[in-house]
Amino acid sequence: MASKYTVPLKTIVQEMKLETLHLAKNYDTALLTMADVNRPAMQLTGFYNYFDPKRIQVIGRVESTYLDTLSPAARREAFDRFMAYDIAALVICHNCEPFAECLEMAEKYDRNVFYTRMDTSAFQARVIFLLHDYLAPRVAIHGVLVDVYGEGLLLTGDSGIGKSETALELIKRGHRLVADDAVEIKLIGENTLVGSAPEIIRYYMELRGIGVINVRHLYGVGAVLPASRIDLVVQMEHWVDGKAYDRLGIESETEEILGVALPKVTIPVTPGRNLAVILELAAMNNRQKKMGYNAAEMLAAEHDFAIDNGKF
Repeated sequence: MASKYTVPLKTIVQEMKLETLHLAKNYDTALLTMADVNRPAMQLTGFYNYFDPKRIQVIGRVESTYLDTLSPAARREAFDRFMAYDIAALVICHNCEPFAECLEMAEKYDRNVFYTRMDTSAFQARVIFLLHDYLAPRVAIHGVLVDVYGEGLLLTGDSGIGKSETALELIKRGHRLVADDAVEIKLIGENTLVGSAPEIIRYYMELRGIGVINVRHLYGVGAVLPASRIDLVVQMEHWVDGKAYDRLGIESETEEILGVALPKVTIPVTPGRNLAVILELAAMNNRQKKMGYNAAEMLAAEHDFAIDNGKF
């Protein structure tokens, strides 16, 4: 299925360091919309059912060995049928020698053809990873993303609640900033969310009364991270007298982003609370839960056991 996002073919060619065999007139404007690639072995034999030309086409040792068994006329016919489709691009891998008939048809139909010495499987794995990253579903939200003990904490809440100030305190305690104010979130795979900052404001923070600072320049490269998986949503809100806040943590909250249900905690903000320490604790507690230990559930189980055995 095609993504609603696109990536320029030129970007993939540059990142994969592909050598050029033939550039089509549309090379500078060609866009990729499919996150998968295709090995056209069946197509080169003449079977085109379910063929998707919008994918990057990859020829490796298997296809080259088969084509080498054909006569020049048969190869020309096979590439003539193949290049007649408006393929996104063709990449020849594994040091396989490009066939003259391939380049002849690429010129005839004006197709983009490239070459790499990479092993075919390694090339496929790398280019699919790149395509999935560039074409991943995404959303931008207002918040702050920090990496705390390897856990990605997404801080949300009203403007002025103290998200940036809390993140700054975490940075001073040795943790890392990923994004401040705006967080771009991508869905990688089926249930992994990765957050980063928009390029123009990466590593910058805005602090009321101070202004804009560059965290990387002030605190060093160890204080920032270009991207992080999101593991926990922290909703910061003003303390409301009389509101019942969760004190045990038995009932788990979640927040859905791009179809993924993330664990969530709500932290009431009031003068005197050390939010940085609380968020460090939230990060460690979330990691413990992922490892199978839930302190609230353990306490409840011990309490029930004590009641059942007449210890209360």
